[in-house]
Amino acid sequence: MSERAIEARPSAAAGATAWRHHHLLDVDTLSRDEIELVLDTAAEMRGILERSVPRAPALRGVAVVTLFYEASTRTRVSFELAAKTLGADVVNVSATGSSIEKGESLVDTVRTIERLGARVIVMRHASAGAPYLAARNTAASLVNGGDGWHAHPTQALLDAFTIRRHLGRVDGLRIAIVGDILHSRVARSNAWLLTTLGAQVVLCGPPPMLPPGMGGVAEDDLLPPVQVTTDLDAALRGADAVMALRIQLERMGTSEAPVSRAYARDYGLTVARLQELAPRALVLHPGPMNEGVEISPDVAHGAASLVEEQVQNGVAVRMAVLYLVTGKGA
Repeated sequence: MSERAIEARPSAAAGATAWRHHHLLDVDTLSRDEIELVLDTAAEMRGILERSVPRAPALRGVAVVTLFYEASTRTRVSFELAAKTLGADVVNVSATGSSIEKGESLVDTVRTIERLGARVIVMRHASAGAPYLAARNTAASLVNGGDGWHAHPTQALLDAFTIRRHLGRVDGLRIAIVGDILHSRVARSNAWLLTTLGAQVVLCGPPPMLPPGMGGVAEDDLLPPVQVTTDLDAALRGADAVMALRIQLERMGTSEAPVSRAYARDYGLTVARLQELAPRALVLHPGPMNEGVEISPDVAHGAASLVEEQVQNGVAVRMAVLYLVTGKGA
């Protein structure tokens, strides 16, 4: 895609679909066409990243602020790279070293950042719902970089992008998500997005790490009606892709934390267990990985693993999101 084309509109492949959202707080409000628009735009953004000089001026003069109340490597760096690749001015703000340490409220912080000129605020927060509060109190576009147990919309988008790039579609696929489902914002956003795209999603893990469910169907207001099971072999059987999740020790009490050795034995992804998957099945992980616990090293770095590509695709997807929320795709 040429720089001139991206300044005009890179989403011709998406037909007449228009982006109508000022913020991106979760994926459960996105239609299938809107999700496809993000993925199609991300495909074009990946083309920019593959140039010898990966730069385009689409967001020149736009100030993007990353406001992270939680530690992050992949999400924060990929948003920064995405914004800079599109020519934006980027400022990083963390709780440490800012007025947040002096007791400044979230609302005051967001309003201050907006008054300083931010047009987009990318926020990560430990409290579920915090981005919604922030979005109600700023005219800037608010992009959720992860909030508590609740949502991680750009992670789900990059996961779907990675699957579609390799298998050509998401519709009709069987996708297993294995691990600490209860505490995982990644699992929730993926469940919504993948089912909206037509996938059959099955969630699997030990009973204390699963949402409430009867009859094998999730009964959780934050989840769509997806299959839930404690049987790993059943979850993997015939799956076109499997995503392993780490145990969210920081979100559970000491008494809840499982023994790593027992968890690896019962729910860790191993080469032997991958035999249950469909031919050409994909292995994903949102990171960071705990190798030898939820995923064995030979699976994490094996031929089916797309973990490193997920990280690369995160930049393209976040470029697409920044482009769209700033109204460039309108």
